[in-house]
Amino acid sequence: MKQHYILNLNPQASSDWDRCVLRNPITGERPDLTTEIAEAVKNQAGSYLIKVTLQVEILEQSIAPQNTKVELPKESELLPTQEDAVFSQSLIKF
Repeated sequence: MKQHYILNLNPQASSDWDRCVLRNPITGERPDLTTEIAEAVKNQAGSYLIKVTLQVEILEQSIAPQNTKVELPKESELLPTQEDAVFSQSLIKF
């Protein structure tokens, strides 16, 4: 399954969740990777031990004027609503 997304890294963003944003290039929505994984197993009920391979190929790049790196929040600093996403993504090996 190939998906295309726009990744925006903004170290000057006022909110932690806006420093690293992944969006669908057509709809602008943020992808729900757990939904995409559920679709890959045809939404069949059950528990799965899965392997997810993430391969990133840069198709186009627009460099920000500054050469700074984005510092993402640590797991302990995440909002409670993001904890479920962190747990789900812990099964994904990058």
